[in-house]
Amino acid sequence: MPDNNGAVRLVLVSCCAPCSAGAIRQLHDGMVADVSDFIVLFFNPNIYPAAEYQKRLAEQIKYCEALGVKYAVGEYNHDAWRAAVHGLEDAPERGARCTQCFKFRFCYAREFAKRNGYNAIASVLGVSRHKDQSQVDAAARDACGADIEYMPIKWDENLRQQIGRASDFYRQNYCGCEFSIRKI
Repeated sequence: MPDNNGAVRLVLVSCCAPCSAGAIRQLHDGMVADVSDFIVLFFNPNIYPAAEYQKRLAEQIKYCEALGVKYAVGEYNHDAWRAAVHGLEDAPERGARCTQCFKFRFCYAREFAKRNGYNAIASVLGVSRHKDQSQVDAAARDACGADIEYMPIKWDENLRQQIGRASDFYRQNYCGCEFSIRKI
């Protein structure tokens, strides 16, 4: 949904630096057609515990600032997220709880985009091996509706891995919420 000048102003929904690094680099380097402006949105009230959230946030900020990329941080309200997924606590990974989690976060991103003059949303929420890209895309389309375009961009996986190998990113071993923590 380009603006009147044909420009896409994009909100990139990010979960963490390791998952978003390649996408941010592609956008930063102008490798995504029609995107004239973008901002990285870190809105992850699903992450548990709060100390884990802070680690992931710090890495995201560090990477964005190193590239000179704009970013925004949504409120960390884990209780609101828990209310949004209430009744789905026992759902399996990639199940109904994850769909509701994605919708909750994309609804926030849609409102953020509208308030700040962006006309499209893309995401890296499906690049992790812990998630299903088609589930993420469906949740995003549902949440964005006709107000904001969802762009299901196929990010360069090789670039993401190359940046990851060259970085010292903090890496987590679970998606984020307390229900996805695996016993180590």
